[in-house]
Amino acid sequence: MLFEFCKYAIPTFALYLRNTLLQMHSHELFTPELTAQAMDYSGYMQLTEQLVTEGRTSGPNQSAPYVHYTKLNQQRMKRLNKTVEVPAALQKLLQAKVKNWTWWVITEPWCGDAAQCVPVIEKLALAVSDIQTLYILRDEHPTVMDAYLTNGGRSIPKLICLDEKGAEVFTWGPRPDVIQEVMNRLKAEGVSEISEIVEAIQKAYNDDKQNGIYQEFEALLMALN
Repeated sequence: MLFEFCKYAIPTFALYLRNTLLQMHSHELFTPELTAQAMDYSGYMQLTEQLVTEGRTSGPNQSAPYVHYTKLNQQRMKRLNKTVEVPAALQKLLQAKVKNWTWWVITEPWCGDAAQCVPVIEKLALAVSDIQTLYILRDEHPTVMDAYLTNGGRSIPKLICLDEKGAEVFTWGPRPDVIQEVMNRLKAEGVSEISEIVEAIQKAYNDDKQNGIYQEFEALLMALN
């Protein structure tokens, strides 16, 4: 009988401990001060528009290519804002799983992956009434970024989902696996020309039509209790 109790009690305690540690971790990062500095999606779009108007971009790299990518990304985001439609089945799943979540999104206007993914993330959040989205810039918040590295790199966009108690529910990013496979192939082939990489990744996103993101969010939601 004791062993039978332990069989269930130990995993339950481990889950409780994990959730407690995640909550402590997230409370140290996502403070009220950070919340006050964060933008909603409208603010993020306004920032991007302002940067384009001024011929600048965000962050320390103000090179001509980054400024150019910011302008292209603004156009892509505007298009996706109009065209993205979350599948009905995924909307239903969100409605069943979401309970007063906050989605923190680490991003930058010059980032091509962010331009493709952030509008979709926002549309997913808008599919239900219980998700608040907050956007922060990577280069202005290195402490938060460094807590969510991808293979040791500051890859963006990065989404961190917190529950109503501030505990981490899941993370996602910086790009769908189907796009990462294209990136891996380009690296394996020795492609190093930035313009060639950007063109190939852009084509991959166009061909995928957001299905990669939808499938991955569906898997994340299905894995939740």
